[in-house]
Amino acid sequence: MAEVITGKIKRKYMAHFIDSAPVAGPAVYNRLGSDLEEYTVEMNANVETKTNILNESVTSIDGYQPQASVEPYFAVVGDPMFTRLQKIVDERQTLDDLKTKTVEVHLWEAAAPEGSYVAYQEDAIIEVVSYGGDTTGYQIPFNVHNTGNRVKGTFVLATKTFTPDA
Repeated sequence: MAEVITGKIKRKYMAHFIDSAPVAGPAVYNRLGSDLEEYTVEMNANVETKTNILNESVTSIDGYQPQASVEPYFAVVGDPMFTRLQKIVDERQTLDDLKTKTVEVHLWEAAAPEGSYVAYQEDAIIEVVSYGGDTTGYQIPFNVHNTGNRVKGTFVLATKTFTPDA
């Protein structure tokens, strides 16, 4: 049975997954966070403020350009995310080759069937920022730019599969 979460939500219960498979392949979701002390999705709201002829200010938000930074990211042989990132670096990939999907999983909101949680999937692109690093290990930090098509559904942790709501 799923753990019942009450009160303040610990950070570990907001899970972030990214599809590390090649663009044409079936999804292979990797959870972000093993080397991260912080992972924050910046919403980057498109804010517009206008002043009308009555000298009243009207502010509106007409969209978002969410993005997040994965830094550090330590390369691990055999990790599908490393394979995907190294291919971007080696082949200097651009455009559609950078497409992926992200899934945010609310581990405090259990869903049916057992082992499922409320989740949101969204299209994204991967931007490799740099590669190399210091003596702590080979690093490939990257940014995730969400590009839209946000869909609510459920995510099964055991199989790492996302199912959109009907």
